Amino acid sequence: MSVPAIENPIGLRGRSQELAALERVLATAREGGSAVLVLRGEAGMGKTALLDHAAGRADGFRTAVVAGVESEMELPYAGLQQLCAPMLGRLDELPLPQRDALSVAFGLREGRQGEPPSRFLVGLAVLGLLAGAAQDRPLVCLVDDAQWLDDGSVQVLAFVARRLVAESVALIFALRDLDNDHELAGLPELLVGGLGEPDARALLASAVRGPLDPLVRDRIVAEAHGNPMALLRVRRGLAPAELAGGFGLPGGRSMASCLENALHQQFRSLPQDSRRLLLIAAAEPTGDVCLLWRAAGLQGIPAGAAAPAEAAGLVEFGTGVRFHHSLVRSAVYGRAAAPDRRAAHRALAEATDPRLDPDRRAWHRAHAAAAPDESVAVDLERSAGRAHGRGGAAAAAAFLRRAAELTPDPARRVTRALAAAQAEIDAGGAAQADNMLAAAEAGPLDDLQRARLERLRARLVFSRLRGGDAPRLLLDAADRLAPLDAALARDTLLEAVGAAIFAGRLSDGPGQREVAEAARAGPPPPDPPRMVDVLLDSTVGLIIDGPAAGVDALKHALNVVRQAQAQAQAQESGAGDADRRWLWLAFRVTPEPLAPELWDDDAWYELAAGAVGTAREAGALAVLPMALTYQACFHVHAGEFDTAAALIDEATAISEATGGAPMMYTSLVLAAWRAEESEALALIESTVEEVVARGEGRSLGLAEYATAVLYNGLGRYDDALAAATRACRYEDPGFHGWALAELIEAAVRSGQQEVAATALDALTRRTGAGGTEWARGTEACSRALLSDDEAADALYGEAIERLGRCRIAVHLARARLLYGEWLRRRNRRQESRTQLRSAHEAFTRFGAGGFAERARRELVATGGIVRSRTAGADAELTGQEAQIARLARDGLTNSEIAAQLFISPRTVEWHLGNVFSKLGVSSRRHLRAVRSSPRPVTPMG
Repeated sequence: MSVPAIENPIGLRGRSQELAALERVLATAREGGSAVLVLRGEAGMGKTALLDHAAGRADGFRTAVVAGVESEMELPYAGLQQLCAPMLGRLDELPLPQRDALSVAFGLREGRQGEPPSRFLVGLAVLGLLAGAAQDRPLVCLVDDAQWLDDGSVQVLAFVARRLVAESVALIFALRDLDNDHELAGLPELLVGGLGEPDARALLASAVRGPLDPLVRDRIVAEAHGNPMALLRVRRGLAPAELAGGFGLPGGRSMASCLENALHQQFRSLPQDSRRLLLIAAAEPTGDVCLLWRAAGLQGIPAGAAAPAEAAGLVEFGTGVRFHHSLVRSAVYGRAAAPDRRAAHRALAEATDPRLDPDRRAWHRAHAAAAPDESVAVDLERSAGRAHGRGGAAAAAAFLRRAAELTPDPARRVTRALAAAQAEIDAGGAAQADNMLAAAEAGPLDDLQRARLERLRARLVFSRLRGGDAPRLLLDAADRLAPLDAALARDTLLEAVGAAIFAGRLSDGPGQREVAEAARAGPPPPDPPRMVDVLLDSTVGLIIDGPAAGVDALKHALNVVRQAQAQAQAQESGAGDADRRWLWLAFRVTPEPLAPELWDDDAWYELAAGAVGTAREAGALAVLPMALTYQACFHVHAGEFDTAAALIDEATAISEATGGAPMMYTSLVLAAWRAEESEALALIESTVEEVVARGEGRSLGLAEYATAVLYNGLGRYDDALAAATRACRYEDPGFHGWALAELIEAAVRSGQQEVAATALDALTRRTGAGGTEWARGTEACSRALLSDDEAADALYGEAIERLGRCRIAVHLARARLLYGEWLRRRNRRQESRTQLRSAHEAFTRFGAGGFAERARRELVATGGIVRSRTAGADAELTGQEAQIARLARDGLTNSEIAAQLFISPRTVEWHLGNVFSKLGVSSRRHLRAVRSSPRPVTPMG
C-alpha cells in the first residue's frame, strides 16, 4: 500500500484538514474510544499517502492493513481474511458460534452440510477479534481501495464500523467516489479533493526538474484539478519539448489520460521479462510471492526480472508483492493484450495447488480460457458450491455465471444459467439475474426449464416489489409447473398467495381471492403433506372461506409451524433444514403469521421469540429483520414499547447492513401508540408514498390502521373514523380485526351507531373463530360500546377480566379507559377513578402518550389526582441502553448481551455505565429493583 518514493518528495502539502482528522481518529483510539473515518476521493488524490501517514503516526498501536483488489471482488471474505490474518491467534478466545462462523468463512473448516455461516456471526467474530487485539494496545485498521473489496468483506467491515464504540480501535477506509448505495455510506467521511493552486504549483515544481513553460505549467495545473499523482507523474507522460518548448500540450489530451499514459509508459519501458513478471503479479491479487515465482518459472522468467520493475518505483517484491499504487496494477493489467492476460492466468492456474486452493485455481483457469471449456466449467461449478458454503452468495453466483459462459453444450449451459440466475436472486444481483435468465432463454429449453425460468422471473419481480404484478407472474409460473413438478408448483402457489396478500388493495392483477381459488384448484398436496402444503391450504381457506369456516385448518397450521419451530430450535445437525426453510417462508410470504389472525397471544409470543432465536442461530439474513419486526409488534401490544423500539432499531440496522428495505410495519403502529403526532404522521406519510409506488397495498392498509389508533388516542374521533373506514375496506389478513375494533370505537364516539354495529358483526365473526381470551375480551369491550347501561356494565367487566388473563396489555388498558369514561358519564365517580387511574398509570408506563393524556383528562374531570412519575421513570435511556438494561436485569452476561445485540462486550460495559448513571444505580443487582425500563428516546426505524 506504500506510496513510491518519487524524486524529492515534498510531503503531504495542502492536507492540513485531512491530517488533523486522522490525528483526531488516532487520539480517540489512544484514549480508549473507537473512531471510524472514510476517506473518499478520486484515484490519485493521495488517499493511500494519507493512510501511510496514519500508519506512521500510530506510535504504540498495533496495525492491520488490507487493500482491495478488483480481480478478487468475487472471492468471499478474501479481503477480510487478509486484514484479520495477524489476529487469528485469538480465534480460540471467541465464543464457539462466532469461532465456527469465522473459521468457515475463512475456509479453515467446512460448514455443517455446506451451510453458509451467519454473516452477522462473522461480523461479531471480527468485532471480537479487533476488540481482543486492542486490549493490550490500541489497534488501527487501514483499508485501502475499499471499493474493490469483496461483498462479504465490505459488509462485515461496515457492520463492525457501525458497532465500534469503546474498543480502542481506529478504522480508516480509503474509497474512490461512489454512489450513496455503497456499504460504507453513512459512516463518518472526509472528501479528499484536489490541492489548491499554490500547493499544486509547488508540487509540480518538485516533480519537474528543468525548464517549464509558464503557459504549459498553468495548463497542467488546471487540467490536473489538484490531483497529486497526476502532478507528480506528469514528467513521465510528456516530452521535454512539451514541457519547455512554449507550445502548450497537444490538444485533446486530458490530465487523466496523461496520468494513465505515464504509468503505462513506465511499464512499457521495462524489459520484456519484467513486463511479463509484472503482468502475472497484477493478475494475482493475494500478493503471494512464492506463487508468483512458481508461475514465473513456468513461463521461463528469470529472477533478475524483478529488479528493473522495483527500480522504476512501480512495485516492491519482499515477503509479499506490493504495487505502490492500485493505479499501477490497473494500468498494467487493463492495457495488456488479451492473449498476454490469458497466458498470465494460465501460469497462475498451473502454479496453484488444486488441493489447497481449488477455487482460486478455477478462477484463474476461467480467465485463461479463450473458448468454452467443459472441464473449466465443472471446476467453476464445484467452486460455486464451496463459495456458497462459506457465505459467499455473490461469489457463488459469479462462479456459476462464468461456468455458464464457458459451457460448450447448449443444454448444460441452460441448466447452469438457471442456477446462476437463482444464485444472483439470492445474492441480490437483480441485473445479473436478468442477464442469466436471458442467456437461459436463448438456449434449448425443455418444458420444465421454461417453467423454472418463468418462476425465477416472477420471484425477481417479487424481490423488487412485494406487490405490483408479482401475484400474476407467480400464478402463471405455478400453472406452467403444475403438470411438470407438482411440489415446485405448490411452492410457487404459496409464494403467489403471499404476493397477493402483500399487494392487497393495490394489486395490478388477480386479487387475493382469485389467487387463492387458483391455488385451491392446483395440484393436490402429497401424503403426508409438507409444511408448505399445510401453510398453503390454511391460508387459502382463510381467504376463500373466511376465518370462521377455516378456523380448524388455521389452528392446525399454527400447530404445525410451532412444532416445526420447536424442532428447528432443538436441531443439533442439519436434519431439519428443509422444514427450517419453510419456517422462513412462513414469515416471508405470509406477512403476519397465523397467531395474530387467531388472536392467540401465547402462540404469538412463543413463535416470535422462537423465530428470532432460530433466525439468529441459523444466520437467516433475509428473515431475521422480519422476525424481529414480528416480535416487536407483539411487544407493542404487550405494552413494552421500549423493547419494541430496540427490536425495531436492530431490524433496521440489519436491513441497512444487508442492503434490504427496512421493515416499517411495526414502526407505524408504535408511532401511533406513542402519539407524537408530527413524527407519527410524517412516518405514515412517507410509508404511504413508498408502498403506493411499489404497489404494496397491505402496508397501505396498515398505515390507515395506525392512523386510526393515533387519532383515537388523541380523541379526534372523526379523523379516526375516516382512517379506520379506509383500513377496513379491504380484508388484510393479520390486522383486519384490530382495524374493526378501532372503527367501532371511533364510530360510536362520532355518533355513527349503525356503522359501529355493522363493524361489530364483522368483528364477532373473527373473534368467535379465535375463541381466545384476547378475542373474547376485545369483542366484549367493543360490544359494550354499543350496549345499554346494564349490559355495558357487565360487558366491560368481562372485557377487563378476559384481557387481564392474556398478554395484550395495551387493550386491557384501553378497556379500563373506556369503562372509566362510561362510569364517569353515569356519575359513578369513585369507580370511575379506579379504572381511569389504572389506565393512566399503564399508558404512562407504556409511553402511550395520547391515551395517557385522554385518561388524565377524564381522571381530572372526576376530581381525581394524577400521580407524577418517579424520577427513575423519567430517566431517558436510548433504545440500545434500554435493551441492554433489560437483558442485564434478566441475568445475561456482557458476552451474552454482546452476542445477542451484535456489539462487543466492551461496548456493553460502556453502555451499562451510562445506564447506571442515568438510573442512579451502581450494579446489576440494583438494576433488578427497577420495575420497568424507561422509555427510550431514539428515533424509530
